[in-house]
Amino acid sequence: MHVPAFGNDQRRLIRELRRAGPLPRSALSARLGLSPTALTKLSRELAAWGVIEEVAETLEQRRGRPAVPLRLAAGGGYAVGATAHKGMLDIALVDYAGATVATHHEQSGPLNPRDFARRVRMRTHELVDRHGLLGRRMLGIGVAVPGPPLSLEGDRWSVVDDMPEWRGADLREILHAELGWPLWIENDANTATIAEFYLGGLLREASTAVVLLFGYGIGAGVIVDGRLVRGQFGAAGEIGCLFPGDRPRPSPLDLLSCLRASGCEISSVADIDPTAEQQAAVIANWMDRAAQQLEVVCNTALAWLDPGAIVLAGPLPGAILRGIAERLRGADLATTVHDRKPPIRVSHLHGSPITLGAAFLPIHVSSAER
Repeated sequence: MHVPAFGNDQRRLIRELRRAGPLPRSALSARLGLSPTALTKLSRELAAWGVIEEVAETLEQRRGRPAVPLRLAAGGGYAVGATAHKGMLDIALVDYAGATVATHHEQSGPLNPRDFARRVRMRTHELVDRHGLLGRRMLGIGVAVPGPPLSLEGDRWSVVDDMPEWRGADLREILHAELGWPLWIENDANTATIAEFYLGGLLREASTAVVLLFGYGIGAGVIVDGRLVRGQFGAAGEIGCLFPGDRPRPSPLDLLSCLRASGCEISSVADIDPTAEQQAAVIANWMDRAAQQLEVVCNTALAWLDPGAIVLAGPLPGAILRGIAERLRGADLATTVHDRKPPIRVSHLHGSPITLGAAFLPIHVSSAER
């Protein structure tokens, strides 16, 4: 059983509860510009579908009989996100209210799309069973891939070279045949942006935002007026093209190369340690250069989009993301508002924003602005 195709006012009510948290009907009526009668009708419809619920009354509420708030219902549905990266499998299970029910991370050998889907199906069934969700409403599964789409339909993707069996394959057909549930496929920077918007607080603070993802390479996602911007050909935010791969670039892989060239024997981003004496100087120099390279990205975003936030996210150690953010905040960035400080900050999400955002895709499409 899936969530229905909501009407515009139903979507607005869901978004307001997601943005503001529990609210009484009177407050929702005022915020949405709807009559109390219309609001009551909407809330009854959504409650019947199980996606909103009344907050249980406390003893104090019963004594004073104040208005009972409405909130999103965790049991309104569950969704799964999975990330495809070389040598790694990441899965997240989330509920309709936005809480993370479970995550799963494992190292693996190279997986082709079909093997990946089979592994995701097996691990997902284990998580659903372990958390007592058999028979509950499953909204679908989102899969994040590193690369832009090759087709407007989102069936084929220009996945990174390290995953050759993924590049150009009909991922929608392959993955759906194995997974069975409603399926969404999206670029990893865009899924990270979805996670930051809904789970990282941007929904409450900024209607327009840019997320810079230090993932496999360097990419970006853009939210404008609450909508994910995908562009004419689905490649909006592909800022990696500004930094050709045969030259130094502000990406985790480039940092790894710099560390290895200096004599550090490390194999993955997980081995990067800014506190290690052998790595510290190399990392500091790399942060200086990366921040300088990203100034053009931030200036362009500030001039074209006027974002309320530019968020740095990804698997790099938090100290490195914070170091880049501090350097960018101290740079002479463009501004169209006098004395405005660059709205640059670091993600505070726990867990992979890529995978969490992929899990939130089925929920996002049910209530996103059209």
